[in-house]
Amino acid sequence: MLSQAGPAPLRDYPLGCLLIQSEETSFGPSPAGPVGFDLDLTLIDSQAAILAAWEEVARETGACIDLDSVTRRMGIKLEDEAAFWFPAGKRNAAADLYRRHYVRLAPELTTPLPGAGEALDAVRQAGERAIIITAKHPVSVGPSLAAAGLEPDDLYTHVYGPEKAAVLTQVGAAVYVGDAPADMAAAAEAGVHAVGVATGSFSAADLRAEGAEVVLDSLRDFPPWYAALRAAAG
Repeated sequence: MLSQAGPAPLRDYPLGCLLIQSEETSFGPSPAGPVGFDLDLTLIDSQAAILAAWEEVARETGACIDLDSVTRRMGIKLEDEAAFWFPAGKRNAAADLYRRHYVRLAPELTTPLPGAGEALDAVRQAGERAIIITAKHPVSVGPSLAAAGLEPDDLYTHVYGPEKAAVLTQVGAAVYVGDAPADMAAAAEAGVHAVGVATGSFSAADLRAEGAEVVLDSLRDFPPWYAALRAAAG
């Protein structure tokens, strides 16, 4: 029951979670260093695939899943979302079922968001690495990136909130770009430039309230912003 309101080559990433422990290190406002990007609703429009996969889970299990609620929380770990709809003993099975459907649906229902490829290119052209740091499980990341025709220089999966801050700190990132308040909070915790994009479920005010230094309408605006940041630093 529900209540609703041409791929680029992709290198093989190892399966598993990449969790990095935070170090007592802080970074100033220097723009030098890797640039991190969230994935869902920042680089890719995966909403249709995510909701379709949850719809299949609801159909097979009989669970009542409110897709509007799923949309409002999009970007959290799958296991955390499953906790809203299934008791503890059934959450892992529900997550596994979701992933089976998502991997099948993602190739046809995932597209890059406007400016995604250009944003990654802008970072590389500046001589820095473009890194994806996402709560998505690696099993689901591969088909999503292939469908969108995107490939990062490095990939950190199954990390959310403070875990993202730990990754940003460990890799010495200068910037983190995301669509959710938790992304901005992670950037602020890591002491890096927090760049919001209003392409997800959250408003510019939501993003600024959690530390966004700037909020872009889309990633089309990222290359000039990034160039200005680097130019101002000399």
